[in-house]
Amino acid sequence: MSQFDNSPEEAVNGLTEEQQQKLQIPDRLPVLLLRDVVIFPYMIAPLYVGREKSKAAIDHSLSTNRMILLLTQKDMEIEEPKREDVYEVGTVALIMRMLKLPDGRIRILAQGLVRARIETFEDEGPFVQARIVTLLEPEQGEKTIELEALIRNVRSGLEKATTLGKAIQPEILVIAANLEDPGRLADLTASNLELKVKEAQEVLEIVDPVLRLKRVYELLVRELELLEMQSRISNEARGELDKLQRQYFLRQQMKAIQKELGEGSELQEEVKVYQEKLKKLRVGDEVREELEKQINRLAQMHPESAETAVIRNYLDWMFSLPWDISTKDNLDLKMARKILDEDHYGLEKVKERIIEYLSVRKLSKKIKGPILCFVGPPGVGKTSLGRSIARALGRKFVRISLGGVHDEAEIRGHRRTYVGAMPGKIIQGLRRAGSNNPVFMMDEVDKIGADFRGDPSSALLEVLDPEQNNSFLDHYLGVPFDLSKVMFITTANLLDPIQPAFRDRMEIIELPGYTEEEKLQIAIRHLIPKQITEHALKPEAIDISEGAVRAIISQYTREAGVRNLEREIAGICRKVARQIAEGKKRKVRITAQNIEKFLGPPKIFRDQLTKKDQVGVATGVAWTAAGGEILFVEATRMQGKGNLMLTGSLGEVMKESAQAALSYARAHAGEFGIEPRIFMENDFHIHIPEGAIPKDGPSAGVTIATAFISVCTNIPVRWNVAMTGEITLRGNVLPVGGIKEKVLAAQRAGIKKMILPLPNKKDLVDIPAKIRQEMQFIFVEDIKQVFREALARPFSQDVVVMAANPKRRKNTVSKTRKIIRVGSGRARKAH
Repeated sequence: MSQFDNSPEEAVNGLTEEQQQKLQIPDRLPVLLLRDVVIFPYMIAPLYVGREKSKAAIDHSLSTNRMILLLTQKDMEIEEPKREDVYEVGTVALIMRMLKLPDGRIRILAQGLVRARIETFEDEGPFVQARIVTLLEPEQGEKTIELEALIRNVRSGLEKATTLGKAIQPEILVIAANLEDPGRLADLTASNLELKVKEAQEVLEIVDPVLRLKRVYELLVRELELLEMQSRISNEARGELDKLQRQYFLRQQMKAIQKELGEGSELQEEVKVYQEKLKKLRVGDEVREELEKQINRLAQMHPESAETAVIRNYLDWMFSLPWDISTKDNLDLKMARKILDEDHYGLEKVKERIIEYLSVRKLSKKIKGPILCFVGPPGVGKTSLGRSIARALGRKFVRISLGGVHDEAEIRGHRRTYVGAMPGKIIQGLRRAGSNNPVFMMDEVDKIGADFRGDPSSALLEVLDPEQNNSFLDHYLGVPFDLSKVMFITTANLLDPIQPAFRDRMEIIELPGYTEEEKLQIAIRHLIPKQITEHALKPEAIDISEGAVRAIISQYTREAGVRNLEREIAGICRKVARQIAEGKKRKVRITAQNIEKFLGPPKIFRDQLTKKDQVGVATGVAWTAAGGEILFVEATRMQGKGNLMLTGSLGEVMKESAQAALSYARAHAGEFGIEPRIFMENDFHIHIPEGAIPKDGPSAGVTIATAFISVCTNIPVRWNVAMTGEITLRGNVLPVGGIKEKVLAAQRAGIKKMILPLPNKKDLVDIPAKIRQEMQFIFVEDIKQVFREALARPFSQDVVVMAANPKRRKNTVSKTRKIIRVGSGRARKAH
């Protein structure tokens, strides 16, 4: 069944109220199931009927009393609904007319009579029947002022809806104006509001006429708000359209006036300007053809077309790029070296590499730009070094940050089909530089992301490949651009996150950090003068002594770079500036003795060496992202069953190193004079302080083994010896990384002797000569060499360590003393 439009006459004419009251409603009626409409009492509606059971129900109704129950389905898609698929309340209707259509359907005209609730629902026969109970409205007393006001509001609401464009027949308004019954007015209004099925059914199920009228008025108010909003939107759209039409007519008139005056249009003037620029531009044939094509397209377009703005923006980008503009390199090697030394202290590797490039550039003009990658902890001057290189070369400097970039289009650009498309960061940077051979720095390449939008690292492979970047294709430009003259420099804190193929295209230059002496010189030459200038101080108003700078470096900062050092110097300058602003004119001198007055108590405490040899305590060194640090490994034993406990937030590799040290000690117990049963009668505990900091890596292997052997043999470890290296089960010492950082950490802590793996001897080239002279380096291949240098005294072949069991200690003591004497004699003889 479906509803079709009813004529005004059908909607109004029907049975009178007296005729409806005379009709007797039987308690069992055939059911006509409605899909998408709710019929109210006194409402006349034409309906189409197509289902066979519904046709049978109509035939039965026409053959008896012409009455039928109209029930609405909850889901209109169900072909044969059950009781749970229909609403409980419907409308008893009288079939006024019936017409059979050629397509087999039936059209009926039904008038609602009264509400009814179904008691039973019988769908087994040829048609659906239901036992019903009619729902009579309660008797109304005297009409209250509130009810009268509600009726008037509903009437005025219907009239207002008509003025706002709601399609309501005039006859309906006349009937509503003459209705005094709130129930009938509610049903009449609800049937003309085009309510959703659920809302209409809710109104139908309200028996009380006053409550029903209130609910209908709420729905009417919502409908009025929607109509007002719809009218406002329509008026605004009409106003905008009128404005556009008015502008169009004015432009047409302006064109006609310009034509009469002999003047060209604005767009044609732009086309002429682009053509003049193209004549002067020195570009390849492919680029020239694309530009000519786009200029011709622009000349044929309407000035107000959206595509016109896109082409105009594209041409502006193309003509603003430095296709044939290059800066002249400074090939004076001495001047370049002077500039590099002025800006940065130390960093010899980087400076040598730049001078080498300039040397080759001086001999050959065809050399491609190098692609360097500066890797180091924060604050070592990677970015400022790139700016200094650009100054030394006499080139423009461009910097972009790639940290957090996820979209490949940030590198290659967006295609012009997208709204708001732009070139990628590479082309944008070249436009800012104004030359095609700048020093182009890309910061934070180790923090590039990758997700469903693409992998920017893969897009950079073409940019950073000297064999490919001479024809770099940006998606926005659509033509190749030559990047081979650009000197690319990238920076990173760590190498591990960088994609291997990406890393392979770059020349890695590590900036591990500065020594204390280098930091001192950087502060005196660069940081202090810079901060004095930035704080508007005069050099004669402040004097920071060398001792004060050393105190800041050692007691207030712990970093590989100088960023925090600069912050602390800035803090001193602020306090001096305040004193001067308050009227104190005398010169302020900062020394190591009064530094706490300006910066407060020390923030950093150096790792304190014990200054005495101890059993089970060995000094190691560790690499961190902020440089190096010394690391104490503590070992002890206690009565137990041979268990090994490891504490201090150790990673899996360090745990394996400890287990390897235990296995090595057990396997070679006889060589070190250790009684084998000590491993069965004692538990061993290895701890590395600062337990809140996670630690991992193989380089602590020799340190753990030394502390372990020390506690097993009861021989102290020298306090002024530091060590690093990986240990194997055979006792071999393997090389490790981060030697420069570790040596610097040991030197800062006051270590004078350091044990290193023999293969790491080559790494001493990176250590400053002054530190190499101050410290003694011992290179080892076997763990026994480590023990010989680190332990306070040599092993005795016959030494037997006392058992941990107190009951056996008496018998062991006398034997031990005798064996020690004999063993000592043998040791002296062997030595």
